[in-house]
Amino acid sequence: MVGARLPLLFCCVFLVGALALIGPAFIENCAAQSAAEVSFVRDVKPLLARRCFACHGPDVGEGGLRLHGLESAVAELDSGSHAIVPGQPDESVMLTRIASEDEFERMPPEGKPLSGAEIEILRNWIAAGAPWEKHWAFVPPVAHELPIVDDEVWAQNPIDAFVLARLEDADLSPAPPADKRTLARRAFFDLTGLPPTNEQLEDFLADDDPRAWERLIGGLLESPHYGERWGRHWLDLVRYAETNSFERDGAKPNAWKYRDYVIRSFNEDKPYDQFLREQLAGDELDEVTEETIIATGYYRLGTWDDEPADPEQSRYDEWDNIISTTSQAMLGLTVECARCHDHKIDPIPQADYYGLLAFFADVTPYGVRGDEETNSQWDLSPPEERKQRQELRQAIKSIEVEKTSMEEVGIKRMTAPDQRQSETPDRQKLLDDKLEKFLNPSEWELYKETLARLAEAKQQLEKLPGADMVLALATCEPQPAATHIMQRGNPHVPGDEVQPHFPKLFGDAAPQIPASSPDAHSAGRRRVLADWIASPDNMLTARVVVNRVWQHHFGRGIVRSSSNFGELGTPPTHPELLDWLSLWFVEHNWELKSLHRLIMTSNTYRMSSAGNEKALAMDPTNDLLWRFDMRRLSAEEIRDAMLAVTGELNRDLYGPSIFPRMSQEVLNTQSMPGQGWGDSTEAESARRSVYIHLKRSLLPPLLTAFDFPDVDASCEARFVTVQPGQALTLLNSEYANERAEKLAERVAHERSDLSEQVARAVELALSRPATEAEIAAGKDLIARLDAKHDLAAREALRTWCLAVLNMNEFVFLD
Repeated sequence: MVGARLPLLFCCVFLVGALALIGPAFIENCAAQSAAEVSFVRDVKPLLARRCFACHGPDVGEGGLRLHGLESAVAELDSGSHAIVPGQPDESVMLTRIASEDEFERMPPEGKPLSGAEIEILRNWIAAGAPWEKHWAFVPPVAHELPIVDDEVWAQNPIDAFVLARLEDADLSPAPPADKRTLARRAFFDLTGLPPTNEQLEDFLADDDPRAWERLIGGLLESPHYGERWGRHWLDLVRYAETNSFERDGAKPNAWKYRDYVIRSFNEDKPYDQFLREQLAGDELDEVTEETIIATGYYRLGTWDDEPADPEQSRYDEWDNIISTTSQAMLGLTVECARCHDHKIDPIPQADYYGLLAFFADVTPYGVRGDEETNSQWDLSPPEERKQRQELRQAIKSIEVEKTSMEEVGIKRMTAPDQRQSETPDRQKLLDDKLEKFLNPSEWELYKETLARLAEAKQQLEKLPGADMVLALATCEPQPAATHIMQRGNPHVPGDEVQPHFPKLFGDAAPQIPASSPDAHSAGRRRVLADWIASPDNMLTARVVVNRVWQHHFGRGIVRSSSNFGELGTPPTHPELLDWLSLWFVEHNWELKSLHRLIMTSNTYRMSSAGNEKALAMDPTNDLLWRFDMRRLSAEEIRDAMLAVTGELNRDLYGPSIFPRMSQEVLNTQSMPGQGWGDSTEAESARRSVYIHLKRSLLPPLLTAFDFPDVDASCEARFVTVQPGQALTLLNSEYANERAEKLAERVAHERSDLSEQVARAVELALSRPATEAEIAAGKDLIARLDAKHDLAAREALRTWCLAVLNMNEFVFLD
């Protein structure tokens, strides 16, 4: 039975994937059938960008035609005709050219001709007057009234009203509610990333109070494991890792303190606007605290080349990394596309990119090779300790210079072979053996005094309390140099100077930036930018984060392209709901936990994943939300769930990262095998996955097999694949087999009867009682392993436990 269930996992998901590919094209073609349904933003602009902009876009205007704006699109061509005549498709040359049968006349000249459906989209749009709508995301959210629905009983939550209105318009009905056991498992994983214990589950199932569900959600939101789960989502967005990348991939000391800051912020339900301000300008706020300083570690998380071939190019790459991460994660915009030229699709000119860069102009590089501490490590020790430490370090440097000068006097008197040895790692041995012979008595006495002073200074430094260092924006340029537009993005070809300004598409006034004082720590510009991004008036910030929360509850956002709300992003499936939620979120003090409660108490969230033949035919991708989508557990959830069901999970919070054991084969993939990978104890290794040390060149294979993201760039949504490497990992990896052994030990300890042991393994792993068929299958497997392979009882039980950990229900959430 178990052997038959595992392939079903792959078959089902590949079928769902195929439907996902078919769905959007099917819906788009249907949308093109009538002029009334054609949307410029959804249908026309992406089509023009995809098929026409290469020759008739922002940068190129062959024949005098540019299609990126209304004025240029309807202007007279070089030939004297008009490509687009609003309301008159038959007079519009563009339609004649794209529909031509003559391959020398037909447009586009290369690639496949436009399909009949695509031509019909353009014809219907022109017939309707060629309306050039403003992109939905570039219009402030509108306070929509709740829709009126027929089934008022089902739509008691505002979210339900918006969802049900769309379903009723399509003559569809929502799926029935999920059962309590399914809901509980869904809620535990969604909010904490961990399965419920059997005791927690039974308590909920036995609670008949109508408010039991709300109490369960409230308890999970108060769990410290909530921050671990939801903090990880934010770490994906800000490309969190603890090393520099590139060949040496050196460590970023104390990066884990930023990770802990994020987890604590979610656990404390820190208002999201404050959360953003602290990371963007934690060193410039009215009240600067240790916490806000740690938050500026945000600027130090990116990749860093400690030996760049072109230092100037590398410097601007660092800034670009910050701009792209900030714009995507916080604003849902791909501003980085305008680094070298005006954005091809969105109304973001190149000047706006450098206007944003000017806000970050005081951000110094991560460091220079061998001295990253100056720029990236902030000492939070008391001022007096910092002063003493600084004075002693400076004294040590001065004495070491004296020491080296004296040594060079003696070395110059040595033989050539000895001089060459002084330039090797054997220098100290040479000095110990021969230096006294090549210094006169007074020189030698002075040298010994210098050594004594050096030892004394180092001893005094060691006696001071350890420095409380954190990864942060330790030094800034309070008077940064002017920012220039770089021609084609080339930092060696500066163009016009630009001042800090917000992207023009927002229509906001120029920022007022106070002049920084001579003794200021920073330029004060990032505070202005942070206040603008975190403003309730910013038309994108609240929309973007609300959409992300929705994404992690439902498997995809209302806007699927959750880091691209621009014109090439995916339009929202429920735009009025997105606007309503955005305004509601701001009105409720930007508190994420309140948003979780609102979403999870809706009937929309509590639907089952049951199929419906009519709905599957009409809406195979479930864009209308007629049911709850099943999802595969994330990489961390799979690892953590294994530890939880075996009883090994170490639930300690916060602190330095852990180093789970890796095979030598994996360690050998580095340029210097094993360098930078520590050795944690067994108990430490059983901590949650969010605490694993993230070395960019050495990510744990168990996590990467299940689509752990690339940590060099912001990740809006992880891939969810089902591929052979995952099955091999769960069946054959040392880690999975060790967990199966621990599960066997647990069930053997808790139950003495074989049938009960088999059932207990299922109960622990799947959060439900085992069926009679499963118990029979488990006992049969153990008996066959004994009879045919002479497997010991414990080993046979371990094999059954491994099979249970490979079941669909363990890996997928209903």
